Amino acid sequence: MVSDGDAAAGLAAVRTAIDAVLDGNRSNTPAIQGIGICAPGPLDPTTGVVINPPNVPCWRNFPLSREVEKIYGVKVVIDNDANAAALAEHRWGAGQGYRQIFCATVGTGIGTGIVFDGRIYHGRTGAAGEGGHNTIDFRGPRCGCGKPGCIEAFACGPAIARRARAKLAEQSARGAALLQLAAGEIDNVTTEMVGRACATGDPVAKETMDETVEFLSIWLGNMIDLLDPDVIIIGGGVAGMLSPFFAEIRKRLPKWCINSRCQEIPLLKARYGAEAGIAGGAALCTQQSG
Repeated sequence: MVSDGDAAAGLAAVRTAIDAVLDGNRSNTPAIQGIGICAPGPLDPTTGVVINPPNVPCWRNFPLSREVEKIYGVKVVIDNDANAAALAEHRWGAGQGYRQIFCATVGTGIGTGIVFDGRIYHGRTGAAGEGGHNTIDFRGPRCGCGKPGCIEAFACGPAIARRARAKLAEQSARGAALLQLAAGEIDNVTTEMVGRACATGDPVAKETMDETVEFLSIWLGNMIDLLDPDVIIIGGGVAGMLSPFFAEIRKRLPKWCINSRCQEIPLLKARYGAEAGIAGGAALCTQQSG
């Protein structure tokens, strides 16, 4: 993606990616029926217009669906990656068989998607489902979105590593195993290192992960009180590190949730990892066809 060019350069990058797939499978692929694109938001999924994504400044009120339809002559559907990932999990992943799904993608940020009866819930303007920017502490750190105390500012991958580094700076002796993984340099600590060190019993890493579990428990308790979903699915780059703590999160839910049956809700790891965007794009096409 050419995010810092002009709108035409961004479109050309999308076309190059699509053409590469088509050219590589031309001999054994039937004529395509549609194209699904996971695009950065904010966007309007009804009109296919990308509005003003912070990380893709080349597109401002850009009619992406219409422009791609002109090139390929088929229906083009766009949505943000978390919505599309949730739909893919409903179609073919961990959400199969469930009607009401809440899906969270935890990685460099926290994105969420809501699927009700097989359809993405978009809200009035298409902006629904921004659960990662739900504030759990109005005095908390400022999120990249500008709001204070979003769950993303506490529990996304970079936030986990940042808190571990702060603890090491205060008491490095307590985090010997974590510091060793970082070759003795606090600034080198990554989220993946925190997970590995936690598994060995490193006190700083364990404390960091225990805090993360509490933050996620507070947040998911709020989501359950709001949505009462049939299932909660967690995906993204940090999901593998979090999955051993799912049972502990469910154990803590009653503290943060008024729903007396909150612990009946399964908390599952997403099926799709790095391929969530591709599966999501395909799922968007199936939604249009019913």
